[in-house]
Amino acid sequence: MTQDFITTEVAKIFGNKEFKYPLNVAMATVWILANFKGSDLKILDVGKHSSMADYFVIASAGNPTQAGAMADTVCQMMKKNNIAIKSLEGSSGSEWTLIDLGDVIVHIFQETARNIYDLEGLYTTSNLVKIPENYYFQGQEKQPKGPGTSSDDENYF
Repeated sequence: MTQDFITTEVAKIFGNKEFKYPLNVAMATVWILANFKGSDLKILDVGKHSSMADYFVIASAGNPTQAGAMADTVCQMMKKNNIAIKSLEGSSGSEWTLIDLGDVIVHIFQETARNIYDLEGLYTTSNLVKIPENYYFQGQEKQPKGPGTSSDDENYF
């Protein structure tokens, strides 16, 4: 995934009239997280229950490198779209990275830590915002097998 592709797709989300500010920020960040293969993605509408933000974006990462790449790209794309990063908490290797974008707070958890902190449990009365299905990473379809290949070849490594 190239920077140009990410920039173009994020610009499309910001330009989508269906998503007004700050929902467009939440949608753009969740698109980035999904395309970096973040898992268990959620957007919580916490505006009625919290004075901190209107939306929480929550994602899990499988390892610290993935979490760092997700956080770095979210910050880069938000800056390109004139969204100020108020705060970035959590260093490389942290279990929890928090990006404060003002009206949207992005939480990137290591998969093992997410259940411990149970952020969703604190906001059970908040509505979940539907994430468009096409935002999620789509891997290539399995290629048809050619002659001389077997199912054993798939699991060789």
